Amino acid sequence: MVVREIAQLVNGTIDGNADCEIRCLSKIEEAGSGDITFIANLKYKKYLKTTAASAILIAQDATFEELQNRSVPIAIIRVSDPYRAFTHLVDLFYPEPQLPPKGVHPSAIIAKTASIGTDCSIGPHVVIGEHCMIGEGTIIFPGCVLCDDVSIGSRTMLYPNVTVREQCSIGNHVIIHPGVVIGNDGFGFAPREDGSYEKIPQRGIVVIEDDVEIGANCTIDRATIGQTSIKQGTKLDNLIHIAHNVVVGEHTVMAAQTGISGSTKVGRYCAFGGQVGLTGHITIADKTSIGAQSGVPKSITEPGKTYFGYPAKELHETLKIQAATGQLPALLIEVRALQKRIEELEHKLSLLSSNHSQG
Repeated sequence: MVVREIAQLVNGTIDGNADCEIRCLSKIEEAGSGDITFIANLKYKKYLKTTAASAILIAQDATFEELQNRSVPIAIIRVSDPYRAFTHLVDLFYPEPQLPPKGVHPSAIIAKTASIGTDCSIGPHVVIGEHCMIGEGTIIFPGCVLCDDVSIGSRTMLYPNVTVREQCSIGNHVIIHPGVVIGNDGFGFAPREDGSYEKIPQRGIVVIEDDVEIGANCTIDRATIGQTSIKQGTKLDNLIHIAHNVVVGEHTVMAAQTGISGSTKVGRYCAFGGQVGLTGHITIADKTSIGAQSGVPKSITEPGKTYFGYPAKELHETLKIQAATGQLPALLIEVRALQKRIEELEHKLSLLSSNHSQG
């Protein structure tokens, strides 16, 4: 495929050799001859002068001096969004693996009362319990277990070894990656007088709405009563824990190892970095961004703000605190010097006072 053909696919305009042949996609720092790359994050700008790529996707209005000073020419394709254009090319150069065939594998165990839609694929050693309902075109990979009364919508995909416990509901066009557990008991224990703990029954469910994607080895606990809810369009990275009775609003994204404690309500269009921790029974406003490894101990009520730190504060406040913290060693030296001068002055004053009283 040549640059001209790629530009047509991504609605781009060309500066340079439109007939240059492109064989594969690569990251800008690793690209070689015959590769196409992209730049969307300016921290990679330093590679523009040295990358060996034959072509690059850049923003329509971008101007990079590094591209003008190259010793080896590079074809430029200008697009409205270089990252999205690059991801569209991924499917072209690296097609998705072939999906499993439609039908039910002979080793699958399916209850007689379960309902399986048309054009489904049920893989080896899948277990589907009583009264389960599976929508049309859904794919369930090997080793998945659906307990009784589970509902799964249409065109949803469960990768290997997903467990969905009783009465939980999953919507349409959902992708659930390997090892996810949905509907496990919430962490509820009441202390007894003797210091031991009594288990609190967990009788609620989990409801996952349409177009959600859940990364590998996430755990989403069932509610004590009522439901734990993951709203439409939410995307969860790997290794995330969502506790009982949590609500995650529409189109929220969370990076790996985030943990949300019980009964917390997360708004719509929020974005959490990796290892963010939220305490229980709080509310997070819509469009809130929280930086990686932040701990949130109380509700965030104003939408559209960015928080960072432990405990999390508004970003500008955290940055001021960090800047002040960096000055502490020098400040400590200055305080000790002042302390020494005060002691010396007090000693001199003491001597003067003593001499005056004697005179």
